[in-house]
Amino acid sequence: MPTVHVYVWKGFSNESKKKVIEGVTKVFTEMGIPTEAVEVLIHEVPKENWGVSGEQASEKLKHVKTP
Repeated sequence: MPTVHVYVWKGFSNESKKKVIEGVTKVFTEMGIPTEAVEVLIHEVPKENWGVSGEQASEKLKHVKTP
């Protein structure tokens, strides 16, 4: 059964997490996999521990708000 790992920046709202879980689950159920078989794990990573184009996301993307 599928287990999906999703990595997001720390501070992701509970509402956004719910949407991710529902959306990922929907993709698999549309493929015929039973809803109860789909597992989604959300990992929060601090922006300063996330690199984008050779820079910390906390610096490069400081204008981007966490949903």
